[in-house]
Amino acid sequence: MVYKTSFVILSLALIFLDSILISSLANSVPTTLNVLSYGAKPDGSTDSTKAFLAAWNFACASANPTTIIVPKGRFLVGKLVFQGDECKHAPISFRIAGSIIGPEDFRVLARSEQWIRFERVTDVSIYGGVLDAQGTGLWKCKNEDGHCPIGAKTLMFTGSNNINITDLTSINSQKFHIVIDNSNNVNMDGVKVVADGDSPNTDGIHVGGSHSVRITNSRIGTGDDCISIGPGSTSVFIQNVQCGPGHGISIGSLGKEEEEQGVENITVSNVVFTGTQNGVRIKTWGKDSKSFARNIVFQHITMKMVKNPIIIDQHYCPDKPCPKQESGVAVSNVRYEDIRGTSNTEVAVMLDCSEEKPCTGIVMKDVNLASVVNRPVQASCDNANGLANDVVPFTPCLRKDLLMT
Repeated sequence: MVYKTSFVILSLALIFLDSILISSLANSVPTTLNVLSYGAKPDGSTDSTKAFLAAWNFACASANPTTIIVPKGRFLVGKLVFQGDECKHAPISFRIAGSIIGPEDFRVLARSEQWIRFERVTDVSIYGGVLDAQGTGLWKCKNEDGHCPIGAKTLMFTGSNNINITDLTSINSQKFHIVIDNSNNVNMDGVKVVADGDSPNTDGIHVGGSHSVRITNSRIGTGDDCISIGPGSTSVFIQNVQCGPGHGISIGSLGKEEEEQGVENITVSNVVFTGTQNGVRIKTWGKDSKSFARNIVFQHITMKMVKNPIIIDQHYCPDKPCPKQESGVAVSNVRYEDIRGTSNTEVAVMLDCSEEKPCTGIVMKDVNLASVVNRPVQASCDNANGLANDVVPFTPCLRKDLLMT
């Protein structure tokens, strides 16, 4: 009798364990959703906004990893806000084979700050696809009369963590194409940005208040900065990027506000600039500020017909009248190494630093810049201190150091 009871207990225990295992396996099975199942139409004219939001809400509520499929075709959507507050935080992936397009009438989106916005999400990935904001009408309005709405940024992640964007193309954004705001651990690879060279305020990728951001193997052509790095950004790594047309890669602008976070630990490597207004730039407002830019590396860079290949501008002032003050932003420990190519202007290196807080720890090594018309180029230096070795043009404010490594 004892043996029979023990056997029954053991059998029940095994059945219980099996049920737990089966339940666990069931809960980990990935889920695949197709936006067509929620009413989306790939005809480019039917509003599919509600269908995309319905697919997101299902994925958000699932404890399983979920993939949202956007098949081939053109899907018209208005403003999309994907919120993560109520999500189970299982990974969610968008796999986009087609194009997501904005309304032809730019005014529909232009009064919104963003077109597609992810708020406080975790473990979200986007693979492939095209985002076409159809912003050319707004560009024309701005370039002709100026009495126009500000415009919407195409794609924004804010307050988010563990984000991956791979092989995504953004074209014709009304304003910034991709914005990473107050987010951590973001990887962007194979991103392509396309906009006219005269399209206003269409930064390719803007990073602000974020930590641990990687941008690799990407092509960006636009009417403003290819990549801009704003206040509060740390540990940003940029590699294998082609930039042009555009305004180059910029740290800043910084110091617009007196109480403002700084930028540090930035690496820009293996970048080709073609026909851009600037190459590598640090720009700060000429006014009081407690901000800083430090521990920055620009290396292995090619300039092709670039107007300002190397520039630190601490008297940046796009708004008139300018305050005509010295910048309070402290710029330090900036290294330029293995930078070659051609300048479209006579001044290939401009270090216009603050008299109040001169740039310190500037290091240039193996820099060789020439004019596109085979004339000697020059360097302009104000309030900058540091070391140089094997630098053309001669940069008078940097002390030559043959032992520099």
